[in-house]
Amino acid sequence: MTDSAPKSHGRLAVRPTLKPSELMTNTPDLAGVWKAKVITLFPEAFPGVLGESLTGKALQDGKWQLEKIRLREFGEGKHRNVDDTPAGGGAGMVIRPDVMGNAIDFAMNGAPQDRAQWPLVYLSPRGKRFDQATAKRWSKARGITMICGRFEGVDDRVLFHYGIEEVSLGDFVLTGGEIAAQAMIDATVRLLPGVLGNAESIEEESHANGLLEHPQFTRPAEWRGLPIPEVLMSGHHGKIAEWRQKMAEKITQERRPDMWDAYQAAQKTQKAKK
Repeated sequence: MTDSAPKSHGRLAVRPTLKPSELMTNTPDLAGVWKAKVITLFPEAFPGVLGESLTGKALQDGKWQLEKIRLREFGEGKHRNVDDTPAGGGAGMVIRPDVMGNAIDFAMNGAPQDRAQWPLVYLSPRGKRFDQATAKRWSKARGITMICGRFEGVDDRVLFHYGIEEVSLGDFVLTGGEIAAQAMIDATVRLLPGVLGNAESIEEESHANGLLEHPQFTRPAEWRGLPIPEVLMSGHHGKIAEWRQKMAEKITQERRPDMWDAYQAAQKTQKAKK
């Protein structure tokens, strides 16, 4: 079996494994480049939107790497079964621990054992909610391994044995983890050096400083009777910065009271340290 996807879209890395050599393709890792390894039943879903726009260009330019690990290759029996009925009965199927364990062993072979340097993550609706702080933490690591769940989930012994970090995209349920993985990888990759090309845009966007972003405007100066706020046309950088800060605070207070409370608490803590 060969992977026909372009090199920039990521292929399986070469490493020792108990699985047949057909599982692997000869594409060596790029030294020092952040890498996302994704364990999935649907490798064809990747890179998906990650292959477009700035993340796609950064992938082609070798600023980050993507490795798709086919869970089905580690399945049992002639049909490569990966799941079985839940213990105790109930609807649906559960991914087997022996199958997932072998896939994780393959994925983590050669990766740093320090999880701060290489997080091992299971995308789960019962996990901690993903946020900008998590994306920033992951971007500081050397890479990440993500497990895309399917069916009723993964045998819980796998999560316990490997000490896997469970993360949720939000308070809703998807049919699988592939969409969540792409969203989280996108949020992380854009924080890597040189991907966006403008560090200021990262610092000013929503969630970067605990607030939602201020409103944005561009030409024409008036559109359908609606003018650009006068202060933004004044050229007074101090007043513009003050207006943007006030608007960010106002929008956050109105739309995300939870974020506003956290922001105020952080501000009080900073003042107490001074």
